[in-house]
Amino acid sequence: MENLLTVEVINYMVYAGTFLGILLLFTGVAQLAQRGETRGEARSRRMQMIDKGADIEEILSVLKPPRKTGVWAHIPLIGQLPDLLSQAGMTISTNRFLFFCGLATITVFSVASVILILPVAVLVGLGIGFLVPLLVVKSRRDTRMKKLVEQLPDALELMARGLRVGHPLNTSIGSVAQEMPDPIGTEFGLIFDQISFGDDLPDAVQEFADRVGLEDVQYLSASIGIQHGTGGDLARVIRILAKVIRDRLTMRQKILAISSEGRLTAVFLSALPVLIFVFTTITNPTYFGGVRDDPLFVPMMVTIAVLTVLNFLVLRKLVHFRV
Repeated sequence: MENLLTVEVINYMVYAGTFLGILLLFTGVAQLAQRGETRGEARSRRMQMIDKGADIEEILSVLKPPRKTGVWAHIPLIGQLPDLLSQAGMTISTNRFLFFCGLATITVFSVASVILILPVAVLVGLGIGFLVPLLVVKSRRDTRMKKLVEQLPDALELMARGLRVGHPLNTSIGSVAQEMPDPIGTEFGLIFDQISFGDDLPDAVQEFADRVGLEDVQYLSASIGIQHGTGGDLARVIRILAKVIRDRLTMRQKILAISSEGRLTAVFLSALPVLIFVFTTITNPTYFGGVRDDPLFVPMMVTIAVLTVLNFLVLRKLVHFRV
């Protein structure tokens, strides 16, 4: 009777833990995926906040949170997390993000520890609880930054047209914030709001360049900083810069097309060992299961996993070109 009761309790714990883990996983993914916009008419998050009556100080505090300092800022991964969340266009705080990740890790580990051995359960918990959310954030960040770079030449040409007809620079920046969609509309809107709040134009543009971390935006910051100090035809400089950025985008697309075969080969060679392992385990469970108790099994599996990851990193480095 006691054995039966123990098995039932374990089964209930597994079912409850599985349900809670799936619920937390879907909730976390939904929290990461949502954009926080409820009106399709709003062309950017900044315009939506203005439409709701938010003042400039509130907009800056939400869309441009202060940088964290102290011990946490020097941790390799966590220290970069505020910048990743900001570049991904997510307003969730770092502490709240880490809390959800820690909660998901504990839940997944609790479920996996019943089925798997302790080291594997720890790896599964950390992989699903931390690695998957970080990959989601990085994917959103890369997508948003790519879209921002693609919109930047059009935004600069709009600024140049405004400067040629005699508009001040801050007015031209404000027109970009009103006319262009997210993400360039929100970022230029923050520059316009900072200027309205009393910041100098070069400082506001430099903060924009530091916030997004893109080389093309650094060129824009340098151009405006030099023009602000020495004077000159800024409209012509911005127009040339827009052409340079557009040519760089074209060059990147050509390089991606030329290196597509190499990138596909890298993905195939990296995924092949994993596919072979999974297929062999499904079709012949005793192939690896028969030697699982051997003392060399775990070291060999760890070595194979490390070599597979290194293979992926080396091949990715060979087919990844910076333009």
